[in-house]
This record gives sequence, C-alpha cells and structure tokens, in this order.
Amino acid sequence: MKEVIALLNQILLNEEIIYAVISDQRKKDEESYSKVTVKPVLINDELNLQFTYSYKTKVLHKNLIPAESLDLIEKLLVEDFKQAIFFTKKADYYILISKKGKVSILKKNPTKEDIDLAHNRKKTYLIEEGEPCDFLIRLGVMNGEGKVFSKKYDKFKQINRFLEMAADVVPKISKDKTLNIVDFGCGKSYLTFALYYYLVDVLKLDVNIVGLDLKSDVISFCNTVALDLKYERLNFIQGDIKDYQELDKVDMVVTLHACNTATDAAIVKAVNWGAQAILSVPCCQQEFYDKIKSTVLDPMLSHGIIKEKLASLVTDSLRATVLELFGYQVQMLEFIDMEHTPKNILIRAIKTDNKDNKEAINKYIKFKEFLGLEDLYIENEFGAILKEKLT
Repeated sequence: MKEVIALLNQILLNEEIIYAVISDQRKKDEESYSKVTVKPVLINDELNLQFTYSYKTKVLHKNLIPAESLDLIEKLLVEDFKQAIFFTKKADYYILISKKGKVSILKKNPTKEDIDLAHNRKKTYLIEEGEPCDFLIRLGVMNGEGKVFSKKYDKFKQINRFLEMAADVVPKISKDKTLNIVDFGCGKSYLTFALYYYLVDVLKLDVNIVGLDLKSDVISFCNTVALDLKYERLNFIQGDIKDYQELDKVDMVVTLHACNTATDAAIVKAVNWGAQAILSVPCCQQEFYDKIKSTVLDPMLSHGIIKEKLASLVTDSLRATVLELFGYQVQMLEFIDMEHTPKNILIRAIKTDNKDNKEAINKYIKFKEFLGLEDLYIENEFGAILKEKLT
C-alpha cells in the first residue's frame, strides 16, 4: 500500500482531486455501504473532502480536511473495497487491489474538468435567498427584499431540505384528484406553509392541507397567517392525532417532531387511510427505553446515555419495518445536520403495489424476539389488522 499512500499524499495534499469513487466490496453485504464517493467542497472558505456513503436505502455524508482524509481512504481500501478511481487535474488513477493484497495503479489521461469551488459555494435551494417569498416574510424568516435573517438561516435551510424530500415524493403519487395532506403536530407550521407554497404556488397542484396541533394559540396564529396569505386550501385544527376523523381519505401524512408514541399514532392513521406517502421526523422515542430485554446487549443497556440512543434507533427501525410489511418502500434520510439537532432522521415511506411482504414480516418478528419487546403501542393501535399479518 506504500505506493497508494504516496499517490494519495500527492493528489490530496496538493489539492489535485476532482472526484473519486471507491467501490467493489471485499465482502458483499447489503446492509453496509456499497460504495463511497469523494469530492472537494468549501466549508467556511476551507477546503474539505466530502465522503458520501451509499447504502441500499440511504446516503450519509462526512466532511474532513484533506490531511484527515488520507487515513480514512487508506482504511476503506484496506478493509472494505478492492478498487478506486481518482479523477484529478493531471490524470485519472485506477487503483486495483487483489484478494492477496497486491496493488496495481493505472495512470490515464485526465477525463474530468476542474471545478471552481468558489462558484459552487452557494447551494441551490427550491426557495432561493434573494427572492421574496410571502410565507417566509410573514413568518419572520426573511425581509421584504428576500434576505434571510441571520438568526433564521438554519430554519431556512431546514425548510429547503424538507422541500427537497417532499419534491422527490411528488412524482410517485397520483395527482388525478385533489390531494389531501395532513400535518400532525404542526406547531408553528413553517414546514406546513412551505409544503403548501411549493405544491400550490410552484407546482400548481390541486391540494387540500390540514395542520393539526394540541395548542389553541398555535392554531389561531396559523389560521390567521393562512388567511393573510390567502392560502385558501390550508386549514388548521386543534386536536389530537388519535381523535382526528375529519377526512376519510388522506394521500400524504406529515409528522415532524411528534413526541414519543404520537409518531406511531400518525403512522397507524396513515396506513389505515392508505396514504400514498409518509414523511415523519420522530422525536423523544421513549417507549422502548425500559422494554428492551436482551442479555446480549447488556454492555449497551447498562449505560443510560447509550441505552437512550439504542432505544431511539430500535424504535425507528421497528417503525420502518412495520411500514414495509404494509407494502411501503421506506428510506431513512438525514433531515438536517447533526450539529443543529440530534433528532435528524426522517422516515420517508412510499406506498407500493408490493403484496409479498413475508420478508418484512419475518424481520419484524425476529427483531422483536431478539430485543424481548412486548406490548408495543403501535401493535395495540393497529389491532387485528397487524395481528393478522403476523400470524
């Protein structure tokens, strides 16, 4: 590997890299990442290398300075992958590693053009800064000229990230009739207003959106804003998720930071409606904290902070599997950067025609047994419809 390390030192530390693909798993594993790509990015005017890990149903990103990237790339090539292509300003380098560890490096003429990172510094958003947007002005995110207030920039990025995820869903749902959308636990409704703006004002779709929340003052405020903006097909109602009965058919269900089992209640509602799409960012997953029983996991369960994180991951994994056994295609996506909030996993589920869910059912049963989970809220809420699938 000495020649590989020497090459990496040259192209990384001299800032020659344009793009790289590290692939061909040493051990085929569908649960692991199948490839890693690397590209230079500017973060606060400092050059970083962005590593993108491609899993079967998600992608994860990691940004490192070039010096730190050397060790990571070496580790990926030694432990996980057998080949890599580095596209640089001067040449393309193909690295091949045999099963016995023999390394071959092929050098070819460069095929990719250099990128001016300064021109790529500004991210393109569905709602652009500098263009006045009525609901963002009304909610105090930007001023009348379209400038985003510095204290609201994280919220601005969150709104755009959410719209990116919603935009990916739109082509996969039927739009031959009015789309009914419900946002459970809508709060101040930045994202509810954003969804309405994007679907109605931008895409010109026939949409009816309802926001639901327990707080009467929040509902009053949101209805006033909707009236001010003339968002005629957007309505806010005070109430609990479990008790909502206003619509017989809902096409999309949104839940953002619904606490604990409120997310499960929303999922049950969505499935029973036959919702075409579900976008859910869970929060405060507390139910499983004292329900996980596994002697194998004692090293994790004996530490409160670890146990809490484990319970959170187990909860969302189980929710995803429940949706799969009801015929949904599920992705777990990074909602916003971890530095802003640890509650950054979004469950995106699209209803499919797949009726063969035996694999998901088997996964669900084995997962529960391994963790010793019993008397689950989501099972009790689904009742006979889920019990029938599991027997």
